[in-house]
Amino acid sequence: MYQGYNVEGTAKVKLTKEETPTCNNVMTEPCMPIYECPEERCIHKQIIHDVPHVKPINTRIINHHIYRHTYTPVYTCSEENEICNVNVCGPRF
Repeated sequence: MYQGYNVEGTAKVKLTKEETPTCNNVMTEPCMPIYECPEERCIHKQIIHDVPHVKPINTRIINHHIYRHTYTPVYTCSEENEICNVNVCGPRF
């Protein structure tokens, strides 16, 4: 890890003999700088993009009206009177 990022391997570049610096062995003169082989670092960054999604949701209410019919019986009573006349007569002699 390199400052929170993933670093993948290194790559080195070779120098030819003509490009290799030389140095005097005399202490009074400074040496030529030595150029190191360059390294390459590969840094993987993760960038988050927020993508808002709109999903419409419709609520549908269906009202079911149920009519429950109840029946209450109403009883009636009727009465009849039959009349029978019996005529009793005396003997006919």
